[in-house]
Amino acid sequence: MRVLGIETSCDETGVAVYDSTDGLIGHAVYSQIPLHAEFGGVVPELASRDHVRRLAPMIADLLRDTGLNAAQIDGVAYTAGPGLAGALLVGAAFARSLAWAWGVPAVGIHHMEGHLLAPMLETQVPGFPFVALLVSGGHTQLVRVGAVGDYEMLGESLDDAAGEAFDKTAKLLGLGYPGGPALSALAQQGDPDRFRFPRPMTDRPGLDFSFSGLKTFALTTLQQETARATRDQIGQLHADIARAFEDAVVDTLAIKCRRAVEQTGSKALVMAGGVSANRTLRARVDRLMADLGGRAYYPRAELCTDNGAMIAYAGWQRLRTGQHEGLGFGIRPRWPMQALAAGR
Repeated sequence: MRVLGIETSCDETGVAVYDSTDGLIGHAVYSQIPLHAEFGGVVPELASRDHVRRLAPMIADLLRDTGLNAAQIDGVAYTAGPGLAGALLVGAAFARSLAWAWGVPAVGIHHMEGHLLAPMLETQVPGFPFVALLVSGGHTQLVRVGAVGDYEMLGESLDDAAGEAFDKTAKLLGLGYPGGPALSALAQQGDPDRFRFPRPMTDRPGLDFSFSGLKTFALTTLQQETARATRDQIGQLHADIARAFEDAVVDTLAIKCRRAVEQTGSKALVMAGGVSANRTLRARVDRLMADLGGRAYYPRAELCTDNGAMIAYAGWQRLRTGQHEGLGFGIRPRWPMQALAAGR
């Protein structure tokens, strides 16, 4: 079975073809970062319009580059949520129309399920069950994964997700958009011993997260230290704050991952989502799992951010069991992972 995957949940247009025999045979992603950079964040209307412009040419190019035609596609998968409503509608309408024209089934996919299953596109894959840390701009979640579709929410962020906190703190430091990668790069120049930020919610039991207070702590530190720093010291101050912030986030995520792995008895930890590309976080999680006698699994860097490959793979998993949409279609801009775990 060959499945075309379409991802348009936010500011990347992703398309891919997954083959159940040959694996991922082609994918492409167009990032809208240059479009939104001057505004310091995603402008939903501009995102939707750009998806409209990009989708048809990208799919045509993908089919040409993979040597496929419409008759060789057996199903179409698209991101149905969560995400920006207008952006989701573009992908859903295009995908459902394409499936109807080609006479193949279509299925809507939960964006975070796509991220969760992205490591399955690699050569070394975890066996079920495993624990997954889904860490992105909009979500920070720990999930026990018994099988495809068998998900138990262990913990999640009660306010800002880790990626969101990265971006907001980067903005405080005057860094560009997207802020997370810029902050991580700046942190490499920081002194790890100058500041120690709190590790939120690690002093109490449980697996939930909270990062909004950490962002506030960074702001307070920046204001206090800037008031007594010379102009020549500002650059190093920003680097030191970036380092303290990143270390606090990484430590917090690692502490909660350890708890989740020990609680479930799992020997495999999957980490996926945009923040999972962070090298400091990966190194910390690798050490953690080695200490616990297990292993961490990640998608390749290009599949950490939003992409069509993860949607195509998740779509294949759903379509092969007979799941598909009717002629109508819908989107779910707010679609809790708990609802997916409950089969809703």
